[in-house]
Amino acid sequence: MRHRPRGRRLSARLRFALTGVLAASALLGAGTLPALSGTAAAAGEQEYRRGPDPTLASLQAQEGPFAYATVTVPDQATYDGGTIYYPTDTSQGTFGAIAISPGYTGYQNSIAWYGRLLASNGFVVFTIDVENTNYDQPNARGEQLLDALDYLTQTSSVRSRIDPNRLAVAGHSMGGGGALRASYLRPSLQASIPLTPYHTWKNWSWVTVPTMIFGAENDTVTEVEDHAEPFYNTLTSAQERFYIELNAPADHLTPTSYDPTIGQYPRAFAKRYIDTDTRYEQFLCPPPAPSSAVEESRRACLGS
Repeated sequence: MRHRPRGRRLSARLRFALTGVLAASALLGAGTLPALSGTAAAAGEQEYRRGPDPTLASLQAQEGPFAYATVTVPDQATYDGGTIYYPTDTSQGTFGAIAISPGYTGYQNSIAWYGRLLASNGFVVFTIDVENTNYDQPNARGEQLLDALDYLTQTSSVRSRIDPNRLAVAGHSMGGGGALRASYLRPSLQASIPLTPYHTWKNWSWVTVPTMIFGAENDTVTEVEDHAEPFYNTLTSAQERFYIELNAPADHLTPTSYDPTIGQYPRAFAKRYIDTDTRYEQFLCPPPAPSSAVEESRRACLGS
C-alpha cells in the first residue's frame, strides 16, 4: 500500500524554527547556501575512537564489542516514548547519540535492531514511538526526532554518557523523511541516515548534514526514482552524501529487520561522521560495487 500523506499544521515551535532558517537564508543572499554544520569532518579535527580497529567481519557482525543496557522512556509531549540503548562501558569517555523513528504505522520494534547494533558499537540510541497512532507525517517525525535528542542530552538518565555535540538522526520510510527534515531544521547534526525514505519535498539542497540514504530496487511504496534518488541528487550542500540501492528482492520493508548491508554501511557512516573516526573511511570510499546485495551506489566522498 502506498503512503497517503495527510495535512498537518506546524506546531509553534516548528514554525519558529522554520522562520529562523528562512531568515538566516535571506541574510546570506539569493543563491547562497548556509555553511552551517557541526560536523567534525576537517582533517586533523579531534577523533572520538571507541572500540577496537574495525574489520570487514566486525562491520558485518550483528552486534559489536560493547555490552549495552536499555532504559524505557514513558510518553513525552510530542512522541510516545521509546527505548534507549546505551553502552555500559564508562572507561572510554562519552558517546555520540542517535534518535531513530519508525515508518508509517510502524512501532519502535521495527527499528529495535538498530538500537542493539549501534549501542553495541559505541553509541547511545533512542528508538521512539510516534504520536497519533503512528500516522504522523514526516515533518512531525522530524520534530519528534529533535525532541528525542533533546531528551537524551538534557533529561534522560544516561545524559552524562552522551556528548551533546555528536548527535544524529535516522529513520525508516516516513521516519526517513523525518530524518531529512530534522537535518534541515538542525544543521549542527553530525549525520542523518534515511532508510527507504518518504517525503513530499523533493529538494533538500539546503541540508548541510552528512547524509546516507538507502533505497531498495523492489520498493513499490517509496519508489527510488521518486524518493531516494532525487533526495540524494539534491543534497548538493551536504558535507558528505552517500546513496546505496539494495538489490532485489529488497523492498520497502527490508530495513525493518536485520540486513547485513544496512548493518555494515550505516555503522561505518556513523563512526566516521559522528565520531570523526577515520579508521572507517576505508569502508565507505570507494562505495560498494554492484553485487548480489547492491544494485548501485553513489557518493561524494570527502575530499574527492
